[in-house]
Amino acid sequence: MSASVLFDAPGPRAKRTYLAVGIASIVALLLVLWFVLIKLDEKNQLEPELWKPFLTGEIWTAYLIPGLIGTLTAAAIATALALVLGGLLGVGRLSSQAWIRWPCGVIVEFFRAVPVLLMMLFAYKLYAVYNLFPSDQLALAGVVTGLTLYNGSVVAELVRSGVHSLPKGQNEAALAVGLTTGKTMRLVLLPQAITAMLPAIVGQLVVILKDTALGYIITYEELLRKAEQIGNFKSNLVPALIFVAAMFILINWGVSVLANKAEQRTRRRGRAAGGPIAPDQIDQAAVEVSKAKANQTGHGGMGTSST
Repeated sequence: MSASVLFDAPGPRAKRTYLAVGIASIVALLLVLWFVLIKLDEKNQLEPELWKPFLTGEIWTAYLIPGLIGTLTAAAIATALALVLGGLLGVGRLSSQAWIRWPCGVIVEFFRAVPVLLMMLFAYKLYAVYNLFPSDQLALAGVVTGLTLYNGSVVAELVRSGVHSLPKGQNEAALAVGLTTGKTMRLVLLPQAITAMLPAIVGQLVVILKDTALGYIITYEELLRKAEQIGNFKSNLVPALIFVAAMFILINWGVSVLANKAEQRTRRRGRAAGGPIAPDQIDQAAVEVSKAKANQTGHGGMGTSST
């Protein structure tokens, strides 16, 4: 019987308990859904006329597709920038140099503590006052700035915790074959840490996608704002919000599926967290050590002949 690192494998009694809890949870969820549907029906929110607009091309071309593009654009830009910023800050927090480690730590802790909406509002106002972006791009810039600073700080902590979670033998083995501290981090530790923290990174990507809806406050044209516009146009605000919520669920589910496939593919390549150093990494390290020794021998020989 296999057991995980943190917990023993469940026995027959624990399995029955898990099954009973699962069934009870499903029943409770169905009861809540039934109650919600009853309340919506009492308020005439389930009338077919309120849902028919979502079957027309006008709603999709004028509202939903532009809102979806706005949401995905802000999420994609913020994700790319947050991963880069988080990687740099995370590696900076792992540095042995205090003058690098401390500023990175202050930046991470500060932006993790500030609410995302506050950062969006501040960035939006700052960009507007100093004309740093065109007027039609101010809202996008404010949304991306807030999402990047907050989620980049979270990713930095994920990087730091991912590296610290690796067995110490990984670092020692890399140093033993002649890698420097920087190459050990880049070639050995970070690939394994990224694999280990992929589930957490996926969760953070979902957070970024959902938090684009905060751009509604600074008039950014994303799905939530488009839902409000549809509700005002067709007098079906509740169905519009429900429909947009379903779109968010599908998008986030798709992101999770893609990320899980990427994680499985990465693990099949032999870079599972806590596993041995990959052969290509050892070969590369051996080649570098050989070159370094050859250079040292060459320099030594030149010195001997000159004397």
